[in-house]
Amino acid sequence: MTAGPAARPGILLTNDDGIQSAGLWAAAEALSTLGEVTVVAPVAPQSGTGRGHPGNTSGRIEVLEKTIGGGPRKAFAVDGTPAQAVLFALLEILPIPPALVVAGINYGENVGFGITISGTIGAVLEAAAAGVRALAVSLEMPLEQQTGGTHQVDFSVCARFTERFARILLSVDLPPDTWALKVDVPSGATAGTPWRLTRLSRTRYYVPEKPKRKSFSDPIHIPYRIDFDPREAENGSDVYALHVERKVSVTPLSLDLTSRVDFIALEKALHGLSGR
Repeated sequence: MTAGPAARPGILLTNDDGIQSAGLWAAAEALSTLGEVTVVAPVAPQSGTGRGHPGNTSGRIEVLEKTIGGGPRKAFAVDGTPAQAVLFALLEILPIPPALVVAGINYGENVGFGITISGTIGAVLEAAAAGVRALAVSLEMPLEQQTGGTHQVDFSVCARFTERFARILLSVDLPPDTWALKVDVPSGATAGTPWRLTRLSRTRYYVPEKPKRKSFSDPIHIPYRIDFDPREAENGSDVYALHVERKVSVTPLSLDLTSRVDFIALEKALHGLSGR
């Protein structure tokens, strides 16, 4: 008996910019060359929700008919955060766990210490916690374009890097404590732009500003600005790679938030402060 073709790996794709995001569908097309792509994404933009599981989302799921890789595919729009979309996919929608979860392509870079705010990062951390390897991909762009929607953005090069690193993650075993990869592509990158491994920059990067309103009862979103000094960017960090070297930044992420500290020294300090 002749063996049939090997089954293509399942790839779960989500984002935090919503089911209608051009970046999402650029990634879907690129990933369709590697496996069977299932899109499960928030019905509306969910930027800034981190790995949140708020109780005020309904969890309703709308089934859509989409074309991915030249063929019809079902997509699922979730009334929830990216992390919740991942859980609904793993628990209800997919018959078996996917080989890979991809979040993106995000409108705007996710760099520095503020990445835990990102819904894109929250989605891959949720996947990693469930034991599924995961990839977050973001494209650098001006702050005014990061809301998506009305701005025309060329995601083609970033989609190629999405496919490239997805292919790697489907093929290799990652070292221990590498729970996910975070990829940030600089604006103006080409297919030949080099990439480098980086760590998180010790900068806040996206800095919140005081809201401008007349009354506390006025509805408002906290505004923010991008604030960093390229001269102070740490060599080897994601901010340095993106802004100084203009390279693609690839950062391994860990779910272990334990401080890398000398426990004996810390214990002595804590006993000293407590008087015991």
